[in-house]
Amino acid sequence: MSQPNAAPGSRLPDLIALAKNPSSENRRALLRELTDHFFGHTTQTPAEQGLYGVVLAELSADMEVAVRREMAARFAPIADAPAVLIRRLALDTAEVAEPVLRQSPVLTDDDLLGVVRTRGQDHMRAVSARASVSEAVSEAIVERGDDQTLNTLLRNDGARLSRAASEAVVERAKASPNLHAATVERASLPPDLLNDMYFVVEARLRQQILEQNARLDPALLESALAAGRAKVATQDGALPADYADCLAYVEELKAAGQLTPQMLARFLRSGGKTSFLIALAQLSDIDFHTASRIVERRELDALAVVCRAADLDRALFLTYAVVLLNDDGDAMGKAHAYARMYAELTREAALRTLRFWRMRRGAAAA
Repeated sequence: MSQPNAAPGSRLPDLIALAKNPSSENRRALLRELTDHFFGHTTQTPAEQGLYGVVLAELSADMEVAVRREMAARFAPIADAPAVLIRRLALDTAEVAEPVLRQSPVLTDDDLLGVVRTRGQDHMRAVSARASVSEAVSEAIVERGDDQTLNTLLRNDGARLSRAASEAVVERAKASPNLHAATVERASLPPDLLNDMYFVVEARLRQQILEQNARLDPALLESALAAGRAKVATQDGALPADYADCLAYVEELKAAGQLTPQMLARFLRSGGKTSFLIALAQLSDIDFHTASRIVERRELDALAVVCRAADLDRALFLTYAVVLLNDDGDAMGKAHAYARMYAELTREAALRTLRFWRMRRGAAAA
């Protein structure tokens, strides 16, 4: 290797000459001295700077993990650190690579994509925690990351996710409770995707979704609804065998002005499940399958959203709740708890939440 034209007074040629001694102890001392020399001199020529990287990378490759880790931590935040050294460290074991992957401004998106596509979860988690993560890198992490890695990425406000990556995350999160909180609590998650999470998350996170809906800017709400309509599937499953007959009956009641909230309670008490679902869907302007999901799963907080948006009397909501819970030994106690929740739910939050659920009805009609 030819030596560069060193700056006046530079010890770099002398340090490189010391590398001819192959002993491990000598090479370790040389590595530390060469590193100190790099940080102590800011007047290296471009040729010298490039040579630093080559020599440091070659020397560090033979050192134990502790030495390489020390070097990685020292060079990680340096903007003009030798690129060849940083790239070598980024592909090292996770313990060594972690500070470089988290901090180094020298690494390009191409460098990071190479790491994400070829290394394991520890490397990907370090990349996920960078101050800024591009959409391209985030998308690669979403494709290969496990739940712990995705949690790191989702909780990083500096990580940008494309619409496609956000949709992929939500689909993953629906089947993985480990991702529920990080997904719902991500500030930049599109509102329509946030509302997709409503029926799969726990009560605390449902309440958070309702609160975010209540704060949503009207212009952003319209934009989110438009994006959601483009995504919603138009087929949710087969209709019950008595659907056609029940629909005809409900339509007759509606034409006669008899389709009222009180009629819903009668359907429930008499066991007219399909009629109740059709009537609930029509009164609240949601699709049949969403209404069915609410009732089948006894999603009483979701039923509260529907009833609150329709501005129904709390007593009627309580009637629905008690009937739906009629085989539960503590039906009245639970109904009272839901009554308190109903009283605290604002109609504005309920209306905005319901608009996301109504997307399915519009898609099915189309």
